Amino acid sequence: MNRFLCVVAGLGLAGCATLSDSDQQQLEVHTILEHREVSGVGCLLANDLGRWFVVAPGRVTVTRSSKPLAIHCKHETKGSAGEWWASQYDTGRLIGNVAISAGLGYYVDRYSGAGFSYPATLTVFMHPPKGNAVDAGQPDPGTPLF
Repeated sequence: MNRFLCVVAGLGLAGCATLSDSDQQQLEVHTILEHREVSGVGCLLANDLGRWFVVAPGRVTVTRSSKPLAIHCKHETKGSAGEWWASQYDTGRLIGNVAISAGLGYYVDRYSGAGFSYPATLTVFMHPPKGNAVDAGQPDPGTPLF
């Protein structure tokens, strides 16, 4: 009887990525300015489960989540950027979760983030710095000082 219960429990969670996959994902980050790749740009990546730093172009390992991944990149002379990417659920796992575990595995994966992933390559489009005011360390015109 115990063996039967173990088999049923194993089948019930077979589609669950939390049990079969890592909650980590390696991403490649590239930064583009005026249609060219820019190197040496510092980028901060963040989601609800953590924050990571990478110098683009480069690779970084993040923790998967069902929440979006925000990226903020900045270089002193080359500009800055801020973008975000939504995570996507693996549809193959969804079918397995519904068919095998009646959807229970989906809720476990959604909570842990293991069944979700971000695009493997993230391309961030930079905006050039604003004129001489940024270079001189002066605030932008019209920016209040407190």
